[in-house]
Amino acid sequence: MGVIIKKTGCYVPDLAIKNEKFLQTSFLDEEGNPFLKKNQEIIEKFSSITGIKERRYADINHNTSDLATMAAIKALESDEKEKESIDYIIFAHNFGDTDFGSKQSGLMPSLASKVKANLNIKNPNCVAYDLIFGCPGWLEGVIQAYNFILAGAAKKCLVIGAETLSRVVDNFDRDSMIFSDGAGAVIIEKTNSENGVIAYKSVTYTDNNEVNILNFDSSYNPTDTHKYIKMKGRKVYEFALKKVPDAIKKCIDEANLDIEEIKKVFIHQANMKMDEAIVKRLFKLYNKELPENILPMNIESLGNSSVATIPTLFDQVLRNEIVDHKLYKNDIIIFASVGAGMNVNSVIYKI
Repeated sequence: MGVIIKKTGCYVPDLAIKNEKFLQTSFLDEEGNPFLKKNQEIIEKFSSITGIKERRYADINHNTSDLATMAAIKALESDEKEKESIDYIIFAHNFGDTDFGSKQSGLMPSLASKVKANLNIKNPNCVAYDLIFGCPGWLEGVIQAYNFILAGAAKKCLVIGAETLSRVVDNFDRDSMIFSDGAGAVIIEKTNSENGVIAYKSVTYTDNNEVNILNFDSSYNPTDTHKYIKMKGRKVYEFALKKVPDAIKKCIDEANLDIEEIKKVFIHQANMKMDEAIVKRLFKLYNKELPENILPMNIESLGNSSVATIPTLFDQVLRNEIVDHKLYKNDIIIFASVGAGMNVNSVIYKI
């Protein structure tokens, strides 16, 4: 028996915000002081490191659960019969529904229940719940769905990752340019083939104060009393470069695979240089060079939408929307992510 991703869907908001939009932004340092550098220089350096040239923001009338619903509809392909056979809706996010212009997140009822209602699913045995696991949340939802199916507790699951990070960023923080909005969804089910999930690894690190590397904290503007998503960028980079390759390697070794069997690595779109460095280090652990065209990316145009990055990227590659990247039957690929917690996870998957 295997557990496969049967269908995929994503929702990419129409509103594209280019880097030039931030030229007049009043960026402050952690002490609340203006930078001596001009914004043009700040933005150019930011783009050279992250690879981001633009990001997508949700329509002011759409919320996180709305984006998730649209991604789920695309994945379900309007199949009324299939939606009633879903056993679990697992919705990964981190900030709930945050209305445009609001500073308050809505977490009750669960966003998963809102999506179930939006999809008009009547079956009460379809259990809907939210999952907060930082940026690796969607992938952790896939792992949970896999284990539900293996245990016989489910036959089919809808796993969603969605976020409207544009509404929880500190506009005085340079890191606000990283974050974006979006949603991705997949249908996971049991199959009689050997394809699907081969191995997985999940870990959480908190013993060296990693829990505060990515968190919700005060604005750099001392007159603003609200809290926003905050990130210690250098520490995130150092943590990811050390922990993510190790988690992926354990997955590969557990599956008794050769690194050269891996055709693609779908890594959380956090930072282009960091993602490339992680995968290079992974191959270095096997004394191999990083192959060409193994690392599909969309961060340049979509930014970092947290839990939505991997399912969105996977859907785009399957739909031939990413240049020079295609997937074929029986290809072995890697999903991997890192984020607040600090959490790291990886899945080895056979197409």
